[in-house]
Amino acid sequence: MSADNPLETYFRSNQKRLIHKWVHYFDIYHRHFERFRGKPVTVLEFGVSHGGSLQMWRNYFGRKVRLYGVDIDPRCARLGGRYATIFIGDQEDRAFLQSIADEIGPVDVLIEDGGHTMGQQIATFEVFYPQMSTDGVYLVEDLHTSYWKSFGGGYRRPGTFVEYAKGLTDQLNAWHSTDPDLVVDEFTRTTRSMHFYDSIIVFERGTVAPPHAEKTGRRSIGKRRGTYVGDDD
Repeated sequence: MSADNPLETYFRSNQKRLIHKWVHYFDIYHRHFERFRGKPVTVLEFGVSHGGSLQMWRNYFGRKVRLYGVDIDPRCARLGGRYATIFIGDQEDRAFLQSIADEIGPVDVLIEDGGHTMGQQIATFEVFYPQMSTDGVYLVEDLHTSYWKSFGGGYRRPGTFVEYAKGLTDQLNAWHSTDPDLVVDEFTRTTRSMHFYDSIIVFERGTVAPPHAEKTGRRSIGKRRGTYVGDDD
């Protein structure tokens, strides 16, 4: 157990509602979520299950957090209360998703741990990601289902969330494209980074200006004509 990770510490000592997590997730969570702790942030988790992770997020982010959960199982509605609001509905229903977005406003941290099918993951991303806060973090977990046929996955199968995200890496770099099929769009302008981990992809939002290069210092060697010499052009 990492003594420096309060999420894993909570998990290891948990005597409350059930939490089921791959252990390597805790370092990823803490790496990307730590800057939001103690602040008045909106956190939305898909996949309430037994409600233990909602209790964990409440403990981690602090008393100022506005905490929401989404699940298709109507029994999860009773797991909310004064510290969390639970929405019941189909994660692949875009009208349902939009109704949540309209009600709660921009989300700062979104943890997508819902049904894990390709349609659910892509629908949720396409509805919520453009409407998140300017510096929000969108985390999709359990992406090993992109390789499982029972969830609509398969190695390099078109339409999986992993293949969908691979396409977004091109969009992240669209500033440098001269191809008319790859142009700067809203994703390019509002995404600072994408992080790929075992079974997790994290998107970090931000206002992104067109990249530019600068030079400082003095040239120490002559430039050789027709030869690439590092990043000094």
